Amino acid sequence: MRRGWKMALSGGLRFCRRMLAWVPVLVIVLVVLWSYYAYVFEMCVVTVANTVEKVIYLAVYHALFVFFIWTYWKSIFTLPHQPHQKFFMSYGDKERYENEERPEVQKQMLLDIAKKLPVYTRTGNGAVRFCDRCHLIKPDRCHHCSVCSMVNNCIGFSNYKFFLQFLAYSVLYCLYIATTVFQYFIKYWVGDLPNTRSKFHVLFLLFVACMFFVSLMILFGYHCWLLSRNKTTLEAFSAPVFLSGPDKNGFNLGFIRNFQQVFGENKKLWLLPIGSSPGDGHSFPMRSMNESQNPLLANEEHWEDNEEDGRGYYIKTSQKPNGNQMTMRPTCNPKWNGPSQGSVASV
Repeated sequence: MRRGWKMALSGGLRFCRRMLAWVPVLVIVLVVLWSYYAYVFEMCVVTVANTVEKVIYLAVYHALFVFFIWTYWKSIFTLPHQPHQKFFMSYGDKERYENEERPEVQKQMLLDIAKKLPVYTRTGNGAVRFCDRCHLIKPDRCHHCSVCSMVNNCIGFSNYKFFLQFLAYSVLYCLYIATTVFQYFIKYWVGDLPNTRSKFHVLFLLFVACMFFVSLMILFGYHCWLLSRNKTTLEAFSAPVFLSGPDKNGFNLGFIRNFQQVFGENKKLWLLPIGSSPGDGHSFPMRSMNESQNPLLANEEHWEDNEEDGRGYYIKTSQKPNGNQMTMRPTCNPKWNGPSQGSVASV
């Protein structure tokens, strides 16, 4: 009886978490809907008198609005990748691993399994990265996400491009509103325009646009830096550990290559929220392979982050979670499960 109550309570809490996870989304939707009404009707239709100016304002605004909504939708609803089945332990290996009580033997078992997999990163103490919850060898740049079942989506390989585009179009959206509304804000402020209901919408529209512009610009700038260095959020705080040791530039291929790892090589798709990131989220180019093929680059291995000329490839894997499972933290190529960030809804 007591067990039944516990299960019911646990299920109820999970349901409440899922419902609360949609609160940020609801808030954003309401703010965006209000901004649309305030700009289109109260500002352009009611306040702007010049017809040509009104048409231009509305045309540019709706173009930005469409891309803003489109990228937000793709960021929220693009499903994350899951690790390939080959990274999961077989039933026999899982049983032997769980029955083994000696840590050193368990460590060796993981090493033997990892030899058959394309994994090249390790934990801080050099051990194979293993998820006790999912019972799998973690692909490179892959991490267990403890909040995937609570937030609307995580940012990773499958949607990092869309997330960056969402931030960019959000910044442009807010900037455009602020710059076009400003002159009418001044006119209302000094009394050149009549004191009507539109006045309050225009005033608050400017304040809200400026507030969101500042916060989004900071976040967008940070992710641009991650993108330029091909880092995930986690890798920005803790350098990935390879078989040869920690290397904060392990995935840094140079700015252009790093950019292409997220947006692809087809320039026509760079501005569109259409999937164009190369690869499948399981393998990533690494700087170390290039240096091993070209000794002249080895001297640059420990240079600071200002170096931009890495080239070669080394196959790596990464992935993302679905639900409460393994999540790949993008690396600013996001291949970032890359860089990986939190919930889009919380932006």
